[in-house]
Amino acid sequence: MLSPFDADRYLGTWFEVARMDFFFERGLNNTTAIYTRNPDGSIKVVNRGYNPQKDRWKTAEGRAVFVGSHNEGRLKVSFFGPFYGAYNIIALDDDYRYAMVSGNDTDNLWILSRTPALPEEVRNRYLAIARQAGFAVNELLWIEHDKSS
Repeated sequence: MLSPFDADRYLGTWFEVARMDFFFERGLNNTTAIYTRNPDGSIKVVNRGYNPQKDRWKTAEGRAVFVGSHNEGRLKVSFFGPFYGAYNIIALDDDYRYAMVSGNDTDNLWILSRTPALPEEVRNRYLAIARQAGFAVNELLWIEHDKSS
């Protein structure tokens, strides 16, 4: 997991550029995640995506907490009560513009950007990191961002 990590710099809006197929997001495009600080120090997570089949937006609100040190990019996030999933930041550029996040295994991977597009050199670097970590990068879905809310 990423260390050192500055949660305050990570807060804000991220565009989901690529992901492994994930049941909650299946069929969604224009997906974003917005992170803000809760009064108790945890992080509020608002995930949003557009379902073109149903012509509507889908939103889920959750809560992320640090697993260990607040200086390490290892959190757990819950959208469904007491059930938490891993949120491990495995790559992050120095300017906090691009991030790659995984779950506990190689079944879940997200590539995030502060903008809807990802520069080719960042894409290639992150794909190489993911491939080396054992992710099936050929299974990544590249997300379309053609709508605004």
